[in-house]
Amino acid sequence: MERMNYSTGTPWEAAVGYSRAVRVGPFVYLSGTTASDEQGNVHGDDPYTQAVYIFRKIERSLHEVGAAMTDVVRVRMFVTDIGLWQEVGRAHGEVFGAVRPVSTMVEISRLVDPRHLVEIEVDAVIAAVAQ
Repeated sequence: MERMNYSTGTPWEAAVGYSRAVRVGPFVYLSGTTASDEQGNVHGDDPYTQAVYIFRKIERSLHEVGAAMTDVVRVRMFVTDIGLWQEVGRAHGEVFGAVRPVSTMVEISRLVDPRHLVEIEVDAVIAAVAQ
């Protein structure tokens, strides 16, 4: 199967040596995604707003490799305060209420930028791959 690496061109991808997304055949894996844009600006100061921004960012990356949010089969959410799980859960439900991927949410002690409250990664399987 052919491998496709997708990069958004951020300095972090080159410095750390990772891709935003990797597609191998119908399988797509997205790196952990935060609410930072390409210039390092953090969008939102609460978990819900950050999660909404992150899911939009994930959707754009999926589209770049030929996938859609409806192809997502697994979501992993890392939060710095599990007491605010409902805010992240609400954003997740708005995006995946009909898709219903398997999902995990865990509390971690911190993320790279202290302003980040949430980091999310997804795996997808593209339902129909053009031959």
